[in-house]
Amino acid sequence: MKLPGQEEFEASSAHENVPSGELGSGLGPGPSPDGPSDTDSRELGVPKDPLLFIQLNELLGWPQVLEWRETGRWVLFEEKLEVDAGRWSTPHVPTVALPSFQKLRSLLAEGLVLLDCPAQSLLELVEQVTRVESLSPELRGQLQALLLQRPQHHIQTTGTRLCWGSTHQSKSSYDEETPLKEQHQNPLRQRLPPGAEAGTVLAGELGSLAQPLGAFVRLQDPVVLGPLTEVPLPSRFFCLLLGPPMLAKGYHEMGRAAAVLLSDPQFQWSVRRASNLHDLLAALDTFLEEVTVLPPGRWDPTARIPPPKCLPSQHKRLLSQLREVKGLTAPHVTQPEDRHRHGPHAPSPELQRTSRLFGGLVQDVRRKASWYPSDFLDALHPQCFSAVLYIYLATITNAITFGGLLGDATNGAQGVLESFLGTAVAGAAFCLTAGQPLTILSSTGPVLVFERLLFSFSRDYSLDYLPFRLWVGIWVATFCLVLVATEASVLVCYFTRFTEEGFCALISLIFIYDAVGKMLNLAHAYPIQRPGSPAYGCLCQYPGPGGNESQWTRTRPKDRDDILFMDLGLINASLLPPPECVQQGGHPRGPGCHTVPDIAFFSLLLFLTSFLFAMALKHVKTSRFFPSVVRKVLSDFSSVLAILLCCGLDAFLGLATPKLMVPREFKPTLPGRGWLVSPFGANPWWLSVAAALPALLLSILIFMDQQITAVILNRAEYRLRKGAGFHLDLFCVAMLMLLTSVLGLPWYVSATVISLAHMDSLRRESRACAPGEPPSFLGIREQRLTGLVVFILTGVSIFLAPVLKFIPMPVLYGIFLYMGVAALSSIQFMKRVQLLLMPAKHQPDLLLLRHVPLSRVHLFTAIQLSCLGLLWIIKSTPAAIIFPLVLLGLVGVRKALEWVFSPQELLWLDELMPEEERSNSEKVLEPEHPFSGSDSEDSELMYQPKAPEINISVN
Repeated sequence: MKLPGQEEFEASSAHENVPSGELGSGLGPGPSPDGPSDTDSRELGVPKDPLLFIQLNELLGWPQVLEWRETGRWVLFEEKLEVDAGRWSTPHVPTVALPSFQKLRSLLAEGLVLLDCPAQSLLELVEQVTRVESLSPELRGQLQALLLQRPQHHIQTTGTRLCWGSTHQSKSSYDEETPLKEQHQNPLRQRLPPGAEAGTVLAGELGSLAQPLGAFVRLQDPVVLGPLTEVPLPSRFFCLLLGPPMLAKGYHEMGRAAAVLLSDPQFQWSVRRASNLHDLLAALDTFLEEVTVLPPGRWDPTARIPPPKCLPSQHKRLLSQLREVKGLTAPHVTQPEDRHRHGPHAPSPELQRTSRLFGGLVQDVRRKASWYPSDFLDALHPQCFSAVLYIYLATITNAITFGGLLGDATNGAQGVLESFLGTAVAGAAFCLTAGQPLTILSSTGPVLVFERLLFSFSRDYSLDYLPFRLWVGIWVATFCLVLVATEASVLVCYFTRFTEEGFCALISLIFIYDAVGKMLNLAHAYPIQRPGSPAYGCLCQYPGPGGNESQWTRTRPKDRDDILFMDLGLINASLLPPPECVQQGGHPRGPGCHTVPDIAFFSLLLFLTSFLFAMALKHVKTSRFFPSVVRKVLSDFSSVLAILLCCGLDAFLGLATPKLMVPREFKPTLPGRGWLVSPFGANPWWLSVAAALPALLLSILIFMDQQITAVILNRAEYRLRKGAGFHLDLFCVAMLMLLTSVLGLPWYVSATVISLAHMDSLRRESRACAPGEPPSFLGIREQRLTGLVVFILTGVSIFLAPVLKFIPMPVLYGIFLYMGVAALSSIQFMKRVQLLLMPAKHQPDLLLLRHVPLSRVHLFTAIQLSCLGLLWIIKSTPAAIIFPLVLLGLVGVRKALEWVFSPQELLWLDELMPEEERSNSEKVLEPEHPFSGSDSEDSELMYQPKAPEINISVN
């Protein structure tokens, strides 16, 4: 819920700041990714405030030659001019002594204050400022000439040439108010958003003045004051602080104090609306009331405090100011909801019952139809090209891996070709018709476990597998349609973070387990021998029938067969060795021959290289190396660059590592069957009815798998503008279940990790960032084209074998491992697991640790670990048939935790369920220990902006 004036304040900052932190849930479209809503601002009748650039020009050289020189600048943070080094300092949090503010207040109280000054040029402004009775005509003329002098700026141009402005000290003519060429070339201008304004502070010592002179001016209309500021922006504020010489750097520090005041968004908001001197001083006093004092002797005043990773929200300050200025008050009952923003679910139209059959489906269709044209136009961006490249490689890797596992599980009834074809057909159809096209359909571990169990049952009871599977798919589609008709998707509001994290951790572990398992299979096939032992064998590459390159492996003499190593044993065949492959003294001879230990070693090397290189490139974005544009490109294409690097290394060294195998013939893997599955085959008729029992369990699994992923993808913190489509997505999955069952293709549901990878590759971030400010999260580039192109390329990949055959499988397994590790390390559950092994003094300062006892945190984490272990054990044993029920039981476990943990603890550790929200909607959840926190901490979560928590970094 937006507090009164919240949007106004966010607009006044002229940027969207969405820091990462403790997050929660909330379903629905959320705010627009293009910026905060102005609804409340319009209701309050207050316009948006532009960003303010503040520059401090200091008068130097007294009593010799006087000159104005820029010594500091502010946007959000302070940058000091390091004269000796000839550069600007790194942005830092400004620290100013309290007496400087007190002196500034006294000077402004006795000085000249002009609000809504009509000056249209620097000359007119100077004439207005110098109309002080205490100034003699001669001194007024000298002061006007001094103020009209062109200041010296420190501008770093694109050609690395420094511009120090004009060095002449004579009186500038009044027509020399046009900005300098170097001002227009200033790179800082590109980092400021459109509509930004400037504020100038002039401070210094002037011996000809008998008493201090202070002036504060707010221009009625912003005007470009020539070369007064280093960036040619229209100026809104002008502050003059001059006086006779005094000890220390009195006027310099007062100038810094004035600049700090103007850089504060809340003071800026107040002074823009001030009508007299009293309002200006009241805004200054309000600022001083919130100042935090650092005791002397406990810190180094010369130390520079770096900017925080996420800026604190100013909503509480703005709310109190609005109450004082306009008498606005917020209902008391809204505070607990906003106070714990990650707890309550935001109202979502997608999850409201219509009490009509297929009412939710109809609403989803109507809602998404209006966005359909933009779903294709919004994809016309270079970022989508990067997303297509990586998600395509991740998709074919997943299709190859799960296709091979499915072939083993079904004894060849389905294989890699069916996996490619099913992925292409189902994925493309889903992207064209689904409510959330960012979802990537794929085979998943839980569904693969059910396929294995179904085949084992058919084999044990001599049933025809594919016809039996067809009837299971028909019943699953029927059950899913019933769920759509009854609007069962509204039950996803019971999927709290406890359930989501358990499911996401399970899928991530499956990714890691499969990737490591593949490499262990390779090590088992080709164990590295100890030095001095005879070579295990040799592997040769030679031209085979039809000109295709083949690989042949000679095994130990005691082994009877020669095994053609294709895709880690997924395809086996016996071939005679080529005549040029001859071993002498344990070393192979002939072109393309390698000892088997070489294969295992280099495969492991490529596996680790691809994983580590992708991880390193992804973290380049937050490093201090390279310009920001280079860092962004390296980060966006991290996985693609890792694959290309490892493929180049493999080709350069001529390694005989196992390569990606793509089917070369378009026909079913099982010999003798067509593309349409017979409804009965050799099975009795009653089996079509009996198939309803396993179909019921599979329907539960499909519903949980699909909807948990949908809940994660449609969380409010992702700022999706176009909304979700829970009912429409489930309807599409039901229709695709029917289609794939008829064609004998694998079953597909939303793939959590790859879908989150897809969304992360389409993250939108702000470009115009103030110095010291990290790019702010703007939302996701919502469109249908990237997923559609990915699945079209997956289907075409069947005919791209000559190109794809050069990609080593260990490289793809390394990327597979990277996806699992990135997904697992991004959820809060893993942070709490790390706390179990971390001494208290080394634990991070997490918000939940401030409000929940550590023992209770460990208890909650232990329960989650137990549930995860139970899911893994059930999945890996013959009892996997009840896996869907166990997965559904996570919701029941979370409900039972209400008897173990208080609502306050669950609010920080997880989320409140709907019943808890309703029961606590009319009361404030106060801390269990009322004296445990200070007043400054009581709004830590209430005004904490949110950004995606489960942000899978894979692209």
